[in-house]
Amino acid sequence: RCFYVQKILQKTFGEWKEWWTVCRERKLSLRADRHYRHLLHNLVFQAWRTYVCQQQGKRNKYYVAESHAKKQKLLRSWEHWLVYVDVQRTKHRMQSVALAFRERSCLRISWTVWRRRHYQNCTERKMNILALQHWAQSLQFRAWLQWRELYLYSQNEKQKEARAVAHCRLWALKRCMEAWLGYLNFHRAKKLQNELAQEHCQSRIVRQHFSDWRLSWECRRRIHAQEKDIVKLTARIALRRVFAHWKHYVVLSVEETRQCELAKRHYKHHLLVRGLLHIRWKRRW
Repeated sequence: RCFYVQKILQKTFGEWKEWWTVCRERKLSLRADRHYRHLLHNLVFQAWRTYVCQQQGKRNKYYVAESHAKKQKLLRSWEHWLVYVDVQRTKHRMQSVALAFRERSCLRISWTVWRRRHYQNCTERKMNILALQHWAQSLQFRAWLQWRELYLYSQNEKQKEARAVAHCRLWALKRCMEAWLGYLNFHRAKKLQNELAQEHCQSRIVRQHFSDWRLSWECRRRIHAQEKDIVKLTARIALRRVFAHWKHYVVLSVEETRQCELAKRHYKHHLLVRGLLHIRWKRRW
C-alpha cells in the first residue's frame, strides 16, 4: 500500500511538474513579449525626442534668423535715412543759397512760385513714399499672420497625433493587464481545484483503508468469539489463555495500525514539504 501510494504521488508530481514547466514557458513568453514591446516603446520615444529636439533647434534658428533679418533691415533703413538726411541738408543748404541768390537777383516772385511748387512736389513725393511703405508693411503683416495661423494649425495637429498615440498605448496596456489578471485568476482557481482533488483522494484512500481494517477486525473478533465459546465449553483455563492472547493481539494490531497511519502521515507531510520547497525555489529562480 505504501508503495502504491508512493507511485500515485510520483505520477501526480510528474504531471504537476510538466504542467508547471508549461506555465513557466508561457510566463517566459509573456515576459519576452512585454520586453519587446517595452523596447519598441523606448525606440519610438527616442525617435520622437530627437524629432522634437530638431524641431526646437530649427525653431530657434528661425527665430535667430528672423531677428537678424529685422536688425539688418533696421540698419539698412537707418543708413538710407542718414544718407537721405545728409542729402536733404545739402539740398536745404543749396536751396538757401539759391534763395539768397534769387532774392538778390530780383526774381523773388518766380522764385517763390517755384518754391511753392517744389514744396508741393516734395510733399507729394513724401506722401507717395509713406503710402508705399505703409502698403509694404501691411502686406508683410498679413503674410506674417497667415504664416502664424499655419504654424499654430500644424502644432495643434501634432499635439492631436501625440494624444492619439498615447491613448492607443494606454488602451493596449489596459488590455494586456486585463488578460494577465484573467490568466492569474484562472491559474489560482486551477491550483485550488488540484489541491482539493488531492485532499479528496487522500481522504478517500484513508477511509478505504480504515473500512478494510474495520472489516478485518470484525472478522477476527467474530472468529475469536466463536473460539471463546468453544473454549468455554471445554475449559475455563483454555478460555483465559485464549482471551489473554486475543487481547495482546488486539493491542499489537491497534499499535501497528496506529504506527502505520503515523508513518503514512509523516511521509505525506514530508512529500508536501519537499514539493512546496521545490516550488518556492523555482519561483525565486
